[in-house]
Amino acid sequence: MNVPNILNNPSLWQHQSFINNQWVDGKASKFDVVNPFDGQVLTSIQGLDLAQVHTAIDTAHTAWQAWAKTSAKHRATLLHRWADLIDEHTDDLAKIMTLEQGKPLSESTGEMGYANSFIRWFAEEGRRVYGDIIAANQPNLRHQVLKQPIGVCAAITPWNFPAAMITRKVAPALAAGCTIIVKPDSQTPLTALALAYLAQQAGLPAGVFQVVLGDAQMIGEVLCQHPTIRKLSFTGSTRVGKILMANSASTLKKLSLELGGNAPFIVFDDANLEQAVDGLIASKYRNAGQTCVCANRIFVQNNIKEQFVQLLASKVATLRVGNGLDKGVQIGPMIHQDALQKAQKLLNTTVNQGAKIITGGAVHHSSALALMPTIIDGVRHDMDIAQTEIFAPILPIFGFDNENEVINLANDTPYGLAAYFYTNNMARSWRVCEALEYGMVAQNTGLLSTEVAPFGGVKESGFGREGSKYGIDEYLTIKYWCLHIDD
Repeated sequence: MNVPNILNNPSLWQHQSFINNQWVDGKASKFDVVNPFDGQVLTSIQGLDLAQVHTAIDTAHTAWQAWAKTSAKHRATLLHRWADLIDEHTDDLAKIMTLEQGKPLSESTGEMGYANSFIRWFAEEGRRVYGDIIAANQPNLRHQVLKQPIGVCAAITPWNFPAAMITRKVAPALAAGCTIIVKPDSQTPLTALALAYLAQQAGLPAGVFQVVLGDAQMIGEVLCQHPTIRKLSFTGSTRVGKILMANSASTLKKLSLELGGNAPFIVFDDANLEQAVDGLIASKYRNAGQTCVCANRIFVQNNIKEQFVQLLASKVATLRVGNGLDKGVQIGPMIHQDALQKAQKLLNTTVNQGAKIITGGAVHHSSALALMPTIIDGVRHDMDIAQTEIFAPILPIFGFDNENEVINLANDTPYGLAAYFYTNNMARSWRVCEALEYGMVAQNTGLLSTEVAPFGGVKESGFGREGSKYGIDEYLTIKYWCLHIDD
């Protein structure tokens, strides 16, 4: 396959780092970008060396000195222009994403719309960054509060949402008047480069938005330890988040960490079962289960459990697995062999501990990395799977008897990102929502992410919020101005 030939605009197919509005070949080792569905090497990219990463940081600092002085209106105009170009090229961007990440084309198209929603949202939020005037306690003093851009920022983004995890960080940074350097995952850099190309076409000034590619450990350490970078945002595993936090300590950076999850999905006996099953499938099997907020532990009240499992299994069995570029495919491949092997090992361990596979459990014939959507019943809380972020299309079902029991089970995890529950009892709704120790709680729906609401977790799922009016605060610093005036 000659990949650029399947694109309406072949210029979106870039394979170099983007520094100072120029496409730059790295001076370090090469790495391949591979289609996870068939193992085809899509392109090879030369990684940056240490000096080139430092050049990107210096460039971002120079650009910030001018960008911070532009008006919010001007920045909004450029962001909307960028968003218009993304809308115009959504089909191509979705194809690039599916090729390098594997998710179905319908999901890639949906992600591009979701990603673009953050650009448009923060284009307008940047115009609503307000300060305060504080009533003074002396007649000759005036107290004011200013909000100003924090400075040069960095973002380290994951492979599972290669567009949305970038725009959710880049858009508020740019709208606030910051510049930003993005290090995308080396497995999915092509979507990031296509976004950078369109940002350049939209007229974003040189150095305002840059993409650096190469060795993750080297680049991550530089971004953490360089004193010019004032803010670091990371989406990824809790293990890596802790490393980045430790590496950032020497410069006391402002951090946003959106880390791992272990989301409970609770179905009470007064719930609409059809609605709960559909919501669970939407939550669990999106992106082949490779999302931090997908349902990870499914708790079903015992008196409806058998009925629920039968309904769920009948619908899961109809899900179509295959090449994400093929029409109608709903489940694509896992991202790489290590991810598949980890999922298979967890599945085998769970079965050996006494659970039973209801459906799925095997690799689909279409791809060596396509694990069929799987349901496991008879799962207990003392099994390994109960404390593990699965990150695969494996759905374990736990039974429970009462509300207090399931709340304790749901909270018995170091993670606290997302939680879901289904009930039509209003009093229970308040009790359960307030009792769940999670940054986000969804009731009677399996999809909670939106640009208008704050996204983020508690406990070892991290801190900071993305999206909503709160998201831009992550890129602002507060300055108190005390003014003495003559009588």
